[in-house]
Amino acid sequence: MLIEQPISLYAASVLRLGYGLLYLAFLLREFPHRREIWGPDSPWTPALATQLFDQTGWFSILTLSDSPLYFEGCYALAVATCALFMLGWRTRAMSLMFAIVVASFHARAIFMTDGGDNLMLLMALYLCLTACGRRWSLDARRNRLQKSTVGCARRLTRLGSNDLWCNLVATRRLLVTVLHNCGMFVIAAQVCILYGSAGLYKVQGGLWANGTALHYVMNLDLFQPWPALSHMVDSQQMLVAVVSYMTVLVQVAFPFVLFGRLKYVFVTILLGMHLGIAILLGLPLFSGAMIVADAVFLPDRFYQFLGRACRRIFSPPTPQDVEALQTGAVGAVGGDMNVADEAEHQRALPAGRHPL
Repeated sequence: MLIEQPISLYAASVLRLGYGLLYLAFLLREFPHRREIWGPDSPWTPALATQLFDQTGWFSILTLSDSPLYFEGCYALAVATCALFMLGWRTRAMSLMFAIVVASFHARAIFMTDGGDNLMLLMALYLCLTACGRRWSLDARRNRLQKSTVGCARRLTRLGSNDLWCNLVATRRLLVTVLHNCGMFVIAAQVCILYGSAGLYKVQGGLWANGTALHYVMNLDLFQPWPALSHMVDSQQMLVAVVSYMTVLVQVAFPFVLFGRLKYVFVTILLGMHLGIAILLGLPLFSGAMIVADAVFLPDRFYQFLGRACRRIFSPPTPQDVEALQTGAVGAVGGDMNVADEAEHQRALPAGRHPL
């Protein structure tokens, strides 16, 4: 299966769309504060960042110059890269550019990052291995519009090297398939390790064991975007205890339910959990990164069904569809009139007489 055909192409496209959109929204949200976080006005100066890079081996394109104009150019390039990566334009090159952008901004303000930033950095690196532009992208649309496909024999005749060209094409296809499948496997394994380790760390804590961990979290001023909502939820002591125990159970058990239908129930529970974290604790970037990562476990048939449903809802009917509906309606009306005429004719016949 590893070398036969690429797997989970729709899931890879969802990862591309999700992380591209998340980082684009992140950069646009922090646009007013960009100079203080990553730019020349940051307390963590490029000189200090460079000293840390010498010890840790990190790298950032933002530290190559202290010029404000250079920083603004890098920021504009980062925004454009995220947008093009999300849309799937020249995805192979844009995936590399996206990874460089995420790594550069992450390293430049390393002390301001959290778990969501770490996960997004890992996923940006893993997506470089995948064929995440095969579905729901500008590349896929361009490939569909290219109707004049030249066969292998014609190419070989033109190039004059039949066997060599076929071997190169087959080798490239095999390499892309293997890298994509390995990349998707690494992404799935990374999410499983993340959930498993988080659950095991919670098991060792006394607050999670007695079901009061969420109570203390929701009473921290740092994680109270809406204090009234946090206090209202915290007043439901039984609900807080049940959610605490459910969180630990789902995270520990998640890696063991991936090969059965029970995983859909767990993915749904995790979706609700991350939505709650985004709303109650004010961590939308972390929750969004986790929700997008969970999408890797949904099969392609689910995304195909979702795409068909969206097209039926949002796409306007084509002239052929309208004509078919009108033809069907006329046929139905004509059929009803024929049935009514036949019934009237039957009533007009004498009793016991048959028309034949």
